[in-house]
Amino acid sequence: MGKKIYVGNLPFTVTEADLRGLFEEHGTVESVNVIVDRDTGRARGFAFVEMEDQAGAAKAMQALDGQGFGGRDLKVSEAKERGSGGGGGYRGGRDRY
Repeated sequence: MGKKIYVGNLPFTVTEADLRGLFEEHGTVESVNVIVDRDTGRARGFAFVEMEDQAGAAKAMQALDGQGFGGRDLKVSEAKERGSGGGGGYRGGRDRY
């Protein structure tokens, strides 16, 4: 199973091909997922890259964290698992109006 990496502080013009090329210098890339705004279709400034193995992921994180890319300094770290809880919403109880 691959190792998932969070990549933040990306320029809004970044493409999956851009990131794949950047990370392939450090190991085999299984997938790239640039997160886009569903209304505008523009990149939101972060992405997830999945590397084939732990060694390649560690090498990429060390080499790319803080590196300049598209006029920005990248934030590269191990991706954290998403919590299973829902976000926000109505909790019930008395109306407060």
